[in-house]
Amino acid sequence: MPAAGSTSRVEGRPLVDPFGRAITYLRVSVTDRCDFRCVYCMAEDMTFLPKAEVLSLEEIDRLASAFIRRGTRKIRLTGGEPLVRRGIMDLVSSLGRHLASGALEELTLTSNGSQMARFAEPLFAAGVRRVNISLDTLDADRFARITRWGRLPQVLDGIAAAKAAGLKVKLNAVALAGPDGNADEIEALMEFAAREGHDLTLIETMPLGEIDQDRMDQYLPLSRVRADLARRFTLTDLPHRTGGPARYVRVEELGLQLGFITPLTHNFCESCNRVRLTATGQLFMCLGQDDQADLKAVVRRVGSDAAALDAALDAAIARKPKGHDFVIERRAARPAVARHMSLTGG
Repeated sequence: MPAAGSTSRVEGRPLVDPFGRAITYLRVSVTDRCDFRCVYCMAEDMTFLPKAEVLSLEEIDRLASAFIRRGTRKIRLTGGEPLVRRGIMDLVSSLGRHLASGALEELTLTSNGSQMARFAEPLFAAGVRRVNISLDTLDADRFARITRWGRLPQVLDGIAAAKAAGLKVKLNAVALAGPDGNADEIEALMEFAAREGHDLTLIETMPLGEIDQDRMDQYLPLSRVRADLARRFTLTDLPHRTGGPARYVRVEELGLQLGFITPLTHNFCESCNRVRLTATGQLFMCLGQDDQADLKAVVRRVGSDAAALDAALDAAIARKPKGHDFVIERRAARPAVARHMSLTGG
């Protein structure tokens, strides 16, 4: 899959934004398609991108390799659901060469778990050692309502397969208010994660994309969740960082590492070291901003020419903002950002 290119004069020079933050973490959405329709992520009747607009796996490899050449140490493959992308293991295996060389420290993947049972062992063989799997509820009926199309037993089988294959599993749960929310299940999810030896991260709903509902009805502040938990458990702050926005505590009574991602109650911008590449080759320097750089046009014009790709990356990172503008308001006419999370990458 990888193609040879010209030698770049800036090879090895890190990508640094205007605020002195080195960009060492790239999230790559390999597809906007998903086999679920989670109520906080997308509308039930979605129109997905034409395949001609989506980067080929070879183009994704070239762009990811350009970032690695400039200091990116961690890559996370996302979607949509990345494991529904045809040929995805070809890309994972190809990117694995950077793990073997030592140029890349970690290649990870975020999944809804629906396809994990058949991909867990090949992922481990390709060099993946850690995966994030979404699990918002342990109630089968509620799971069907939240995901619309999903089946809980299939996801639980995927989680078990990942563990059996040797993958470290972190469970992600979006905290949801309302009648179909999971506020009453937070402790059950914590206990399940602890019992199975997984970490758990709670995530506030993010105002991205039209979803057929008012987001304020879904919004459950994690500051409130944490305060409630602190009345029942001993929460010890941890310095642990995985390169993402989560802040971690240890739940002493359960022996659980619990993370909180709070883009609304407390943003995570001051130490942001990441950018997001969409399935269409648009680079978003900030999840909560609309500014983007068209890397698809660059890679299709210059192929694997390293110098040209370096110049495009320098120009893009020079526009990275200091922080996002997420806000959630009752009956807001439009989401803070119009694009769906499945387009940008989770």
